[in-house]
Order: sequence, then structure tokens, then C-alpha cells
Amino acid sequence: MDTEVTHTGLLSKSFLPDSTTDIIRTYSRHKLNLLNQSANCIKRMQKYLRLMNMRLEVVVRDIVGETGSKIISEFISETKDGKKLAQNRHYNCKKTETEIAKALQYNGREDYYFALQQEWQTYQHIQQQINQTDAKIASLLKDIIDKDDNKKQHIAPAKPFKRKNKNSNQNLNFNQVSYQYFEGVDLMAIEGVNESTVMTLISEVGLEGIKKFETAKQFTSWLRLAPNNKISGGKVLSHHLPKGSSRLKLALRNAANAIGNLKEGHLADFFKRINYKKGRATAVSALARKLAVIIWNMIIKGTSYLPPEQYLCLDEKRKLGLVKRIRKQIAKFDLTNSDLGFVSN
Repeated sequence: MDTEVTHTGLLSKSFLPDSTTDIIRTYSRHKLNLLNQSANCIKRMQKYLRLMNMRLEVVVRDIVGETGSKIISEFISETKDGKKLAQNRHYNCKKTETEIAKALQYNGREDYYFALQQEWQTYQHIQQQINQTDAKIASLLKDIIDKDDNKKQHIAPAKPFKRKNKNSNQNLNFNQVSYQYFEGVDLMAIEGVNESTVMTLISEVGLEGIKKFETAKQFTSWLRLAPNNKISGGKVLSHHLPKGSSRLKLALRNAANAIGNLKEGHLADFFKRINYKKGRATAVSALARKLAVIIWNMIIKGTSYLPPEQYLCLDEKRKLGLVKRIRKQIAKFDLTNSDLGFVSN
């Protein structure tokens, strides 16, 4: 619950999630810790492979992907010949078997080989723990939806295929789950927003939690995405963002950074305009705040994501308004192309 003492002003209002969200948060943060452990384990495996002259990272993009995992597993199973190891190449791999074989020339260092064996076992154990944690999260979200008839009735619309991140929950149809959890609000329709972003929103704030913020301004201020303007005598002295980063703030910034790499889209255009004027760091912060405002409006007002008119900048809104007024005047006076001075061939 919220805590507030208004008569003395000693305590300010603080956000506390509901009990269900708190449980999801525990599982999600635990999974994040496991993913960090897994990443560190991969770095150590890559180091030992390099020291053994097994340059796997040169020929495959991900050493624990399908091709890399098969090669490491067979290498640990006493297959040291590069040509035999290269036969595990997946057909989508850009490098040929010959190129892979040349990169896998074991130099006979048994100490590094032993260390790699143990790191591989550790990595596999962590992956099992991640899968178990994903199953817990999937089960918990399913229970939340099944107990609420209002959530169960919603069916997510089909959308174009999006590449699923290997670290995402494989036990969930997340497009459907998130649509039902937010009671018919499709946050996945926002360009650049993926499963990781929405899962962080669910675990850190939750549906009931975001309703505690009366305005989008309060929500962005709590996220520390609203500029902290310092004004004296009508002059703005400083407008930097407050220090501090919550997990949701980082997730929104990551989404904003990904949107900045898109070639087209309303949010991508917004990012490019800010980037051109003030640099990428400012553009990431500005777009992260914009995403927070969009998400708050969609959830609280129960609206769909309708780009671009709903979230246009002031100049763009004025331009659209001017065009509408001109069209009304043309229709009112029944003007033709010749009246307007347009010559048709």
C-alpha cells in the first residue's frame, strides 16, 4: 500500500506493488541474475576456447547458438579434429565447413580444456534454472488470467512475425498473455516494444500499480524520465534528468535505443529529429519518456496504439490542423482545381 503523512510532510508518497506483482518481480529479477551469470559464463568459455586456438567466435555469431553448442559439446566429448567438428555447421551459418575447420585447431592445452569442461557444465546448469524460472512465471501469469473473466475474454489480434529473443520465455505465447493481462490493451503493437519491455512493466509495476499514477506526468517523474527543471527569475538554469535508474526505466531506454535503429516509423522519425538536434543520448531519454506516456495512456484510457496523430509533436499537429481547415474551406465554397490555379494536363 502507499504510505503518506500529509499533516507533517515527513513522508512522501511511495510506490509499492501489489502482492501478486511482487511475486512476479521476484521471479523476474532472479531470472535476470541468472542471465547475467550465464553471460559471464559464456565470456569465460570464449576465453578458454581462444587460448586453445579454437576461434569459434570468429566463425559463428553466437558460440552457444545451435552450431556453437553442438561444436562445444562434441569437442568436450573428446572430438578434437576441426574437420569433424565443422560438420556440426547449421545450414544457415554464413561460414563454410572449410572456414570453420580452419578456425578450430586445438593446441593441446589440457588445463584450458578442463576449465572449459567445467564452464560448459555450469552454463548448462544455469540454463536449466532459467527454464525452471520461466515455467514459474508462465504458470503464475496463467493463474492470474484464468482467475479473471475480464482478462480471459480478450483474444490478441494477429500481427507480423517478430523474431523471438533466445532469452525470452519459451513457455508463453507472450503476445496473447500480455494482451489478456492488460485487459485488451496491445502494448506489443508499439513499434520497438518487445517481450522484454512488457515483461519488465508487468513485473516492476503491474496493471494495478500503473493505475496508482493519476497522470502520465507522475508516471514519468517516478521513472526519473521527466526533466528536473530548475528555474530562477523565469530563466531555466538546468533541465537535466534526475539521477537514478529503475529496471523499467532501463527497459524503456533499451526499447528507445532499438527504435533509433529502425529505418522507418513515427517513433523512429521522432528519435531521428531529436538525435539530429541534440545527440543520441538525449534522443534515447526523450523517446523513453514518450514511450512511458504512450503506455500510460493506452493502459489507463484503454485505447489502442494509433500512430501518428495521437502522439504528434506540436508543429506536426499545427500542420495537420491547417490542412484540415483548408480542406473544409475548399469543400464549403465548392472550389475546383481551376479555381485554385491548378492546371490539369
